[in-house]
Amino acid sequence: MNELQNLASTKKTTQVHRQASKQINFRVSEPDYLKLARSAQTLNLSVPAFVKKKAQGARLVAPKIAAQDAQNITHQLAKIGGNLNQLAHHANQGSQIDPQALKDLQNEVQRVWQQLT
Repeated sequence: MNELQNLASTKKTTQVHRQASKQINFRVSEPDYLKLARSAQTLNLSVPAFVKKKAQGARLVAPKIAAQDAQNITHQLAKIGGNLNQLAHHANQGSQIDPQALKDLQNEVQRVWQQLT
């Protein structure tokens, strides 16, 4: 077998298996596209995902928290979780827990809770 045939025979052929096998393409004007893009961005969706959901008659509700705010809150909750794990680890080892550390953690949870309400 020559080198080219050998290379071709060892290549894996990959097939994409999609649930939806049909594709629909259509064109819109620039103003219509911008309107769709704004609506999709409000819902944290891509334009194709937004159009597909609308075409399927889905009732789309805007999230109560903006994407950037949700990311910020997620980061804060992760930090709180890390602090809580450290305190639990110390408590499980029989160490004394600093009451101020618990109070600080409570204050942080309260601050995040106020952002959500």
